[in-house]
Amino acid sequence: MSETIRVDIWSDIACPWCYIGKHRFDAAVAAFVEEHPDVAVEVESHSFELAPDTPIDFAGSEVDFLVRHKGMPAPQVEQMLGQMTELGASEGLEFGFHDVKHANTQRAHRVLHLAKDRGLQAPVQERLFRAYFAEGEDMSDADALARLGAEAGLDPDEVRAALNDEMYGEAVQRDIARARQLGVNGVPFFLLDEKYGVSGAQSADAFANVFEQVLGFQRGEAPVTAQ
Repeated sequence: MSETIRVDIWSDIACPWCYIGKHRFDAAVAAFVEEHPDVAVEVESHSFELAPDTPIDFAGSEVDFLVRHKGMPAPQVEQMLGQMTELGASEGLEFGFHDVKHANTQRAHRVLHLAKDRGLQAPVQERLFRAYFAEGEDMSDADALARLGAEAGLDPDEVRAALNDEMYGEAVQRDIARARQLGVNGVPFFLLDEKYGVSGAQSADAFANVFEQVLGFQRGEAPVTAQ
């Protein structure tokens, strides 16, 4: 009988560490499953908004937003984004921060809940991350979200409907409320088997180590050290 490790992940489309963390996590899962073909890793992503007070019609750049949001001078923000761009490149990810259209991500999270219902959450999330960070797409624009969702396999009409369906809005808020209950105040955050929390974009090796510990605990072989 195959064994299963469940992983719940809280993240935000506008979070560069979440994008990096997703790729490191995916690499760890692929390596772990190859080594343990009898073990399944069941993943579900959940909504988290880093800046829920961002206006839907926010018109500034990423630098403008971070200067206001973090209270940092523009040159320091530019340096920070440059470092993140280099780190992303080392992970095979493109960050084009000067083209990023900083946006309220509530609508994007609704699309991700629709994608979960259609069994397409992972590819849709990947498409939205790339669109936001590398292609300058507006995550609050209905036309953009419908087009991007369609590129990842969703029905564009369903995407448009989801943006105005309060069922999906409530699903987003439930995810955020659960994160608060867990004491999550930053993302990405990974919860394994509903017991063991891992914060931040850990390395693929670190994730793999946690998987091994959780599997060992399931088999009564080892304790788990949460990160």
